[in-house]
Amino acid sequence: MFCRGMAARLACAAACLIAGLALAPSHAQTLTMRSALSRALAASPRLTAAERDVGVATGQRIQAGALLNPELSYEQDNSLGSGIYRGTKSAETALQISQAFELFGKREARIAAGEAGLEVAAIQRKAVRLELLSETAIAFLGVLGAQRRIQILDEQIVAIDRLTPLLRRRVEAGASSPAETGRAEVASALVKADRERFKATLASARRELAVLMGDPTPKFAEVSGRLDTTGRPPSFQSVVAAIDANPQLARWTAVYAQRNAELLLARLKPYPDVRIAAGWRHFNETNDDAVRLTVSVPIPVFDQNQGNILSAQDSLAKTKAEREANRNTLVVIAGRAYDSIQGSLRELAVLRETAIPKAQEAAEAISQGYGQGRFTLLEVLDAQASVAQARLREQEALQNFHAGVATIEGLVGNPFSFAREGAR
Repeated sequence: MFCRGMAARLACAAACLIAGLALAPSHAQTLTMRSALSRALAASPRLTAAERDVGVATGQRIQAGALLNPELSYEQDNSLGSGIYRGTKSAETALQISQAFELFGKREARIAAGEAGLEVAAIQRKAVRLELLSETAIAFLGVLGAQRRIQILDEQIVAIDRLTPLLRRRVEAGASSPAETGRAEVASALVKADRERFKATLASARRELAVLMGDPTPKFAEVSGRLDTTGRPPSFQSVVAAIDANPQLARWTAVYAQRNAELLLARLKPYPDVRIAAGWRHFNETNDDAVRLTVSVPIPVFDQNQGNILSAQDSLAKTKAEREANRNTLVVIAGRAYDSIQGSLRELAVLRETAIPKAQEAAEAISQGYGQGRFTLLEVLDAQASVAQARLREQEALQNFHAGVATIEGLVGNPFSFAREGAR
């Protein structure tokens, strides 16, 4: 049930969206997280393949319950020979139908294996769905973060270019060297170079998101959402406890049942099935008829299926180890994401409480003092760069925070319950 609402919950739990912006004017589409998740679910070939696996398992389950087909046979003896057996005058003909009966619960064990296989496929489909939602959310956050970083650099370029008229006046007044104009142009050019690098990052992020939504190239103009809302996550112990509900781990219960049924089938195979046949026999020579009854049972002398039994035993025995290995992998992934969340929160606290406000205050004071001749251009540029770098670090930390949230929610299958903090 949690999978049906996962698209909406990831959007809310990642705390990065305002789902409401639909289409921008005529030619440009603004993409929201909710829309991206819905489109990814509709277009994913991995999810389609997982659904086909369910169909395959359904067919195998149906086939597992099928009864053995009866056999119809016709026999003719003592005919087409020589002497008194010339032609068919002395022929004996028999028409019979036979049916094999599986004993000792073989069919039931086969059905149990088929049902367990179907459950494995269904749970695996849920796991693929969660993985797809998590990947799409992280790709969306990558686009959103790159957009915001480019915006910050654009604002820095505007701030530097705003100094040009003042520089010219100072040069004309003889208060500054003409070289300072060139220095400002260099600073602006370097920021523009950084912006081009981030544009390349944005292009890659956009393409990755588009492919997840089934498009070879992006068909959206930009993405819309928020990154500035954070919160305190629950304890890591609660995250680890919730991981046990992950479909990747839940499926091992079904895998164990399937392998247990396969072991039972291997053990039952040496036990013989009974084939019973009943027919009618006609003797041409005397024109008499008789009933023919046959019962046959194979004798398991040479092949007692020992190899397959041993293989099924080991396959069943390794199920627990496989589940533990899978769980350890998920815990490591969750631990990395959780540490990223905690580290991002600590980084945000330093940036928001000290670095950004102090950098902004210094930049404003130095800019005002520069107009009065109390500071150099280098100090102005350095102050502006400090503000931009602090804001870029803030956006990176916010993106890492929400990407960690999306990763863990994709593992536990449910949204985080945050102690929310107000947006700055």
